[in-house]
Amino acid sequence: MYWSRWFKAWFASAVICIIIFIASGAWIIYTLAHQEQDAQPSYVVNQARVQVSELMYLLEEHHEELEQAIDPSGIREELRTWSQQQNLSLLYAGLDGTVLFHSANPLPSGKDKLNLKHELHYDVYSARTDGNAFRLAFPVIDPDSGRQAGNAIFTLSASDVAYRQASSFPVTATVLTAASLLFLLLLLLQLRNKVNRHLLQPINQLKDHSEAILKGNYEQKAEHTRQDEIGELYAVFDQMRGEIMELSLQREAQDKAQKELITNISHDLKTPLTAVKAYIDAIQDGVCPDLPSVMEYMNIIQTQTNKMAGLVEDLLVHALRDLGQISVNPVECYSREIFENILKPMGPYIRTSGVEFIEPSEIPNVLIRIDPVRMEQLLSNLIANALKHTSANDSIRIEISRQHNQLQLTISDTGEGILEQDMPFIFERYFQGRAPSQYAKGFTEGTGLGLSICKHIIEAHQGSISFKSLKHQGTEFYLTLPLC
Repeated sequence: MYWSRWFKAWFASAVICIIIFIASGAWIIYTLAHQEQDAQPSYVVNQARVQVSELMYLLEEHHEELEQAIDPSGIREELRTWSQQQNLSLLYAGLDGTVLFHSANPLPSGKDKLNLKHELHYDVYSARTDGNAFRLAFPVIDPDSGRQAGNAIFTLSASDVAYRQASSFPVTATVLTAASLLFLLLLLLQLRNKVNRHLLQPINQLKDHSEAILKGNYEQKAEHTRQDEIGELYAVFDQMRGEIMELSLQREAQDKAQKELITNISHDLKTPLTAVKAYIDAIQDGVCPDLPSVMEYMNIIQTQTNKMAGLVEDLLVHALRDLGQISVNPVECYSREIFENILKPMGPYIRTSGVEFIEPSEIPNVLIRIDPVRMEQLLSNLIANALKHTSANDSIRIEISRQHNQLQLTISDTGEGILEQDMPFIFERYFQGRAPSQYAKGFTEGTGLGLSICKHIIEAHQGSISFKSLKHQGTEFYLTLPLC
């Protein structure tokens, strides 16, 4: 599972656990804070009525005697005794609030009065005193007239009359709280294991792979079995490793090719330089008796110097290409005149090799953007490459035609052709294909830069280059240039 999906599910579960935990905890706190309000008001009043019923009976029967200053029947003492036995306090007041009896003072002065508005409490909530007691008032009814004769105010201990339900601890809330806390801990443990196994360990392994690459070990593959973001990172990293390995191999091959190029060019330059020096020394030593002999030697010297100049030019273009400074300056011009001027001097050069040169029958006169100097260099390289693959009695043909919005040049020969195994590499720098023994000499004279330079020049003209070659049938190169 991808990390993003897994973390969304994990986060949602954690939030649900936290919400349940907070709600259950609040439920427990609320329940415990309000347990003292669990007493049933109706039960408290009824229990108080039962407890004071005998006292109320005495009060209703003897309330008139309590209004007298003397106590011939001993009712006050009896009420006091009952009050002590019932562990309560009794205060009897008349309808005007005059205190007629108090269990703590059986013989009141008769001058004490109560504010009945504030002292009479008939419900449990207002009857609750600051202490752990209830101060309940009951009306005293005269049995003969049925009228209220006074008020009996009882102060009772809450433990005697209040019924508190058995401690109803919120078990459900407690279970939910414990379960949510346990599940949250499990989620945190799962997150820890997930991070360690599927994040930190793969990252540490990736670090080891990176260090291996820094040390030049590109063979160690980075593999990850899970299909998630880390797996995608591993795939991209391994792709990068492959590209770095490929670039490293290419760099090594390029370094090797450059060394071989320097060796080959050193050899190629040494041979004509030696020949030039030998002919110059011969001329200076008077070996040539007449002017025709001198001119023959001069022609040989010129051929060798031209060969060295070509090698130096290829090296210069190659160096400029590597630096991104090869100059291609196309200008708008008509194709017929440009290509006539380029192809005209090539015919005699090709024919001197015993190869037939077939010029284009017609050159379309269209407007194109072209650098004449670079285009001449491109065609010269292709002609030189064709000459390497041809021998006497073969032919080289150049055709130029208009194809839609492009000008197409075809350079074909009837030589041996390019070997099939060499075809993918002919436009690479320093590559020199293998050839049969009859063409081996021509191949050793090159640097492997000609076709690479051709490709760069044609692409700088926004054109393209391609080829087709068959064994023993020759090769055809196709150049396309866009029209203006």
